[in-house]
Amino acid sequence: MPVSATISAAPIADLALRCVNLHRHLGHDEGRVHVLKGVSFEARRGQVYAIVGPSGCGKSTLLYLLGLLDQPDEGEIEINGRLMSNTDDAARTAARGEHIGFVFQFHFLMLEFTALENVMMPMRKLGRLSPAAMEERARSLLDSVGLGDKAHRLGTHLSGGEQQRVAVARALANQPTILLADEPTGNLDVKNSGIVFDLLTRLAKDHGQAVVLVTHNPEIAQRCDVTRPMRDGVFV
Repeated sequence: MPVSATISAAPIADLALRCVNLHRHLGHDEGRVHVLKGVSFEARRGQVYAIVGPSGCGKSTLLYLLGLLDQPDEGEIEINGRLMSNTDDAARTAARGEHIGFVFQFHFLMLEFTALENVMMPMRKLGRLSPAAMEERARSLLDSVGLGDKAHRLGTHLSGGEQQRVAVARALANQPTILLADEPTGNLDVKNSGIVFDLLTRLAKDHGQAVVLVTHNPEIAQRCDVTRPMRDGVFV
């Protein structure tokens, strides 16, 4: 059974992600909305965290801040102990490529490319491995999500569940410290939802990654290590 948690006394070495007192406003003038109102959160390696709450409470806004896709108006974000909330675009882009994997509700595959090519794309962008090493790792990841025999299929020839499993493999391509998932099973049936969630959690725990997911699915949330309910821009 998951537990609700506040900031813990976790050893610093276990912390993949920490944020303190995040505030974020969206909109302008009379339409300006205070979306996040002093949110603090941390995630440890090998743990799966669910952020739950009604639509519009700030869950996805928080996830985008934690993924360095946006900047807070106030507060701090640390990735692997490094303060990232005050860095420039180039530094945040580099940190995303090295430390963060994303899985969204819609897989965002390049459908004109094969499953193998989709998984290799983040590795090509990071540029650390040889072409042969990238292909070997991509094949291994596809094997791990049960799609090794479909490596050369175009995205258009994969089912919705298979496309999302490729997206999981792609998110793991650069061995990120943190996996961020925004409704990763929201577009799938019950069977494929279970498969994708099991893959995310098993692979993350095997490799010591922190998983932070936003979900409306209570069954998925209950299977996470920690649940953090959110309402009106704060954890409750």
